[in-house]
Amino acid sequence: MSGPRHCIVIPVYNHGEALARVLDGLSPAGLTCFLVDDGSDDATRSLLAGLPGRFPWVVLVTLPRNQGKGAAVKEGLRRAAEAGYTHAVQMDADGQHDPGDVPRFVETSLLHPEALVLGYPLFGPDAPRGRLYGRWVCKLWVWLETLSFSIRDPLVGFRCYPLTPILDMMRSEHLGNRMDFDPEAAVRLSWRGVPIVSIPTRVRYPVGGVSHFRLWADNWDITRMNTRLFFGLLFRGPSLLIRKCRKK
Repeated sequence: MSGPRHCIVIPVYNHGEALARVLDGLSPAGLTCFLVDDGSDDATRSLLAGLPGRFPWVVLVTLPRNQGKGAAVKEGLRRAAEAGYTHAVQMDADGQHDPGDVPRFVETSLLHPEALVLGYPLFGPDAPRGRLYGRWVCKLWVWLETLSFSIRDPLVGFRCYPLTPILDMMRSEHLGNRMDFDPEAAVRLSWRGVPIVSIPTRVRYPVGGVSHFRLWADNWDITRMNTRLFFGLLFRGPSLLIRKCRKK
């Protein structure tokens, strides 16, 4: 049996030149990268069309219309599994995540091949205060939903998925198609007994960076998602407590 095979999945929506800088930083990692174009505008699509020639390890996947970050990530994970990969490092296209940290995610995943490896963001002074407060609200929800502090930050999009459990879950459960995908995937994998490992990673907010986080709409989606998960906890709570007691 062959060992783990890692790749990278990046959802893209009108990110332009920032993406080329991200790919330059990823070149030393030597990993295949699935770029999933989530219905970008014509200018971005023209730029994307030239990237596989410049970066031969890039595989371009194009969605016919904009469906949301979660939908793009899910398509990238499916394509990665179809190509024979066992693990996928997910990261953003806007330059917030440090491409130099990808080898650390891969190394941690090799040490814990069954685990979801989550980035634990280290923010600098450029981080918007409002976004940080919102993260704390979501973290409190998730700690309650999992009866655990194992998910240190559910919102960060820099993570490494073991593909078998996430694809099994995608086939059997409906997961959000937008910004709610990242936290919901982490919670539901935790419910299924997938180990969670967190590693620190620096998160930047570049000047002129492109963010598609919709303050009101996406926070509303995340709030609804957390409400659904909270009521799901009422059914899963006893089994989660039993699992925690057995580990002790």
